[in-house]
Amino acid sequence: MGKSLYIAEKPSVAREFGKALKENLKNHDGYMESDNAVVTWCVGHLVTMSYPDRYDENLKRWRLETLPFIPDKYLYEVIGNAAKQFKIVSGLLNREDVDTIYVCTDSGREGEYIYRLVEQEAHVEGKTRKRVWIDSQTEEEILRGIREAKDLSYYDNLSKSAYLRAKEDYLMGINFSRLLSLKYGYALANCMNEKYSAISVGRVMTCVLGMVVRREREIREFVKTPFYRVLGDVLIDKEANSDGENADATDGANKSGVKVTFEWKALDTSKYLDSPLLYKENGFKKKEDADKLIEDLTNVQEKAKIHSISKKKEKKNPPLLYNLAELQNDCSKLFKISPDETLNVVQELYEKKLVTYPRTDARVLSTAVAKEITKNINGLKSLTGVKSFAEEILDNKLYTGLEKTRYVDDKKITDHYAIIPTGQGMQVLKSLNPRAVRVYEVIVRRFLAIFFEPAIYEKCSIIAKVDTEPLYANNKYLKEEGYLKVMNYSFKNDKNKKSDEGGSNSNDDSDTGESADSSEEDNNSLNPLEMAEIISRLKKGDELNFDKFYIKEGETSPPKRYNSGSIILAMENAGQLIEDEDLRAQIKGSGIGTSATRAEILKKLVNIKYLSLNKKTQIITPTLRGELVNDVVINSIPSLLNPDLTASWEKGLTGVAEGTISEEEYMVKLKAFIEDKTDKVKSKYTRNDTLDARYRYLAGFYKTKTKAKSKKG
Repeated sequence: MGKSLYIAEKPSVAREFGKALKENLKNHDGYMESDNAVVTWCVGHLVTMSYPDRYDENLKRWRLETLPFIPDKYLYEVIGNAAKQFKIVSGLLNREDVDTIYVCTDSGREGEYIYRLVEQEAHVEGKTRKRVWIDSQTEEEILRGIREAKDLSYYDNLSKSAYLRAKEDYLMGINFSRLLSLKYGYALANCMNEKYSAISVGRVMTCVLGMVVRREREIREFVKTPFYRVLGDVLIDKEANSDGENADATDGANKSGVKVTFEWKALDTSKYLDSPLLYKENGFKKKEDADKLIEDLTNVQEKAKIHSISKKKEKKNPPLLYNLAELQNDCSKLFKISPDETLNVVQELYEKKLVTYPRTDARVLSTAVAKEITKNINGLKSLTGVKSFAEEILDNKLYTGLEKTRYVDDKKITDHYAIIPTGQGMQVLKSLNPRAVRVYEVIVRRFLAIFFEPAIYEKCSIIAKVDTEPLYANNKYLKEEGYLKVMNYSFKNDKNKKSDEGGSNSNDDSDTGESADSSEEDNNSLNPLEMAEIISRLKKGDELNFDKFYIKEGETSPPKRYNSGSIILAMENAGQLIEDEDLRAQIKGSGIGTSATRAEILKKLVNIKYLSLNKKTQIITPTLRGELVNDVVINSIPSLLNPDLTASWEKGLTGVAEGTISEEEYMVKLKAFIEDKTDKVKSKYTRNDTLDARYRYLAGFYKTKTKAKSKKG
């Protein structure tokens, strides 16, 4: 009986497999070996696609007549600095005493591609090949993965998808980058005061650039519109009891009461209903119209009366679990770190067995995992800060019925379930840097929250009328804490805790397009619970003495710039920044890029100076160069900027992986797209002065002084 060879994606993972095998492994150069097993590793990619000059030396020089470049057969080569390890791995794969190969690279499309390229270039034949597919690096999970490993052929469609993704990026990148550089490179260089400028274009990166540029231009072109709200204050006696004789509404001259602020709205019986004078139902376009309403309200002889009082409970469920995009978004907000930094941290947590596989798009658990979830919870009993919650869940069996909740759904899982703590590896926490510990805490608390009841809010709404004009007051308070008790992060002070309750669902701002638009914030004399007790004394028909009516001016606000977290969410959702998690779930699978590639794409755009990332705020803006490249694409291959099109390519790759689209069908469409776009741009007359004019317009929006135009006046 021959030996089994285990090949991992990196040395640290290989060591974990070695420990789990309980073999007496001895270290060698690039691998470990015992009497029964050999464990080796890649160092990321060992093999890559060859550049065009490998096909033909003449293709080294960029020329329009050689485009489009679409080879019939693709060439691959060993990466220079990985040649030594490739030689070691190749030798091991082909050893006569090795009869079974266990593929232990990352369980996903990219991990599959890494191994398949190595096997292809090593010309492996006549071996039994099995795929180890795991969700964490705990010993138990590694052994399960080995025990249940399927024949590698089971993943052939995933492999086809991986090869196609690489070919697509290769063909679009090489053809379109060369094409646009040849057509517009000198014009761009002239603008930027350079000898020559290459234009870098990609299937995903160009689309992301377009998203950021569009948002910047929306902000730049936005014209603020003022609007005027009418508010009124009523003083409520703290001590009085309602006796039907308006005891709760104090006289305007008595200033000892509690202020309750009402807001006028043109609804119901208002004479301003659907009036063209309104910006919207609660605001006027002009101040003089708001002044006229105040004059009318003040001159009404009869006292205001409470028209109705209503109470209702509102539930806030624990948010869904983290996938990588959600975690990157929250870490951008909480810690001001980039998606790339977040991925590095969570990858470290994964390799130290603390959390499950990070490169996942799923936000739910599988039924199988849900049935054994107590294993994950048990380990958290030793974790300071959440120990009591873990014990409460276990003691009261709050995990019972988890598989019937929205947090478990096998249909919403492709490769891996959501990121959750494994309940293991606690001994290494002290060796982690503070940032990694905080990210781990965020994952742990999000996980524990799903076992607790929803938070319950009670909202009281009062409608008062002055003559026919309605005024509204709202008070909302937290009646039952529910899962929110779990969300008090140890790294946040009391002042900031509120903004983080419920994670990304409680985003601190929303793109409503307007500011100062809620009356709830005005009722801040007491805390909401105390206010609720006082308001409860009021009843329908009570008279109210308005102390005063006044104007509160607001203005529309432009859309917000993307930050490094929100751009990842927007990429996940085909260019839409959708905060509502239920809406996001509806368009799952239509994203730009994948969870494994989005951070790297953003990083590349920053590195090539198409985008600028403020490290302190994590706000993303285009650079002048980036805007000019965006305009080049608009005038040449505008479809590259379309998020829906880019998402459709990704969806097609998913179809190949699932076996619903053939490799040949996908390739035919890809070739046709590249040939069509290349031919159109080649035949298009290029006016360099157009880009120059755009430069002159755009340069004024950037503080950085450029030398390019100083000589041109």
